[in-house]
Amino acid sequence: MKEDVVRWVQECDVCQKSKAEHVPYPGLLQPLPLPSQAWTSISMDFIEGLPKSQGKDCIMVVVDHLTKYVHFLSLTHPFSAEAVARIFMGQVYKLHGLPINIISDRDRIFTGIFWKELFRLLGTTLSLSTAYHPQTDGQTERVNQCVENYLKCMCHLRPKQWNKWLSLAEYWYNTNFHSGLKLTPFQALYGYLSGPLTVDPYIPTSQPDVEEYLKERSKLLEVLKLNLAEAQNRMKVYADKNRTERSFVVGDYVYLKLQPYRQNSL
Repeated sequence: MKEDVVRWVQECDVCQKSKAEHVPYPGLLQPLPLPSQAWTSISMDFIEGLPKSQGKDCIMVVVDHLTKYVHFLSLTHPFSAEAVARIFMGQVYKLHGLPINIISDRDRIFTGIFWKELFRLLGTTLSLSTAYHPQTDGQTERVNQCVENYLKCMCHLRPKQWNKWLSLAEYWYNTNFHSGLKLTPFQALYGYLSGPLTVDPYIPTSQPDVEEYLKERSKLLEVLKLNLAEAQNRMKVYADKNRTERSFVVGDYVYLKLQPYRQNSL
């Protein structure tokens, strides 16, 4: 009888439809195949709902699946599939050529007749993510989070100036170490490290506009560092709620947990 009750509870139709799951996520991870060359397989997505900045309120994110190199392109709502295609051809295609495969979500732009027919004629395969499953293109979702956090830290006092610094956000992402690549996306694509984009703002110059720009940029970088430090402190406070402080001195005996075996060791 116990087995019958357990089976009935596990197969309860109402429970499966209504209650939250507290079991490991079903199905094994199916990674996307690795492309053979850079910019042959890319993903595209939009970051929407941004405050107006220089007439723009949306960012189109384009990511190369092999090198993780990105492009951040600003747009204005409402935009059409034709407008997106023109920006793609003018900012991505001219640099990297035509991709073999484009992965995207089911946005109206990517499911529309114009977009499908254009890339059918160009010979590019369109791969749409599974409905209600953004993990299909988790890489682009992660990039979206990175650029949003960067712009928040850089422009939170002046949110309507994000478009002014979007190109620096793209440079920052492409020249930062990528844990999956073990190098920067810039180096993965071009084969060498990019030089630092830093100039001493207090070096004398005869051009007031240049001096003002460098000082503004230096001040903004200081604000960025301050905001990132505050974010780290908040994370530390949150993490420390479930931790206890431990202190050791030379000569103390401690237990060391070794994996994968359970054992006590000095």
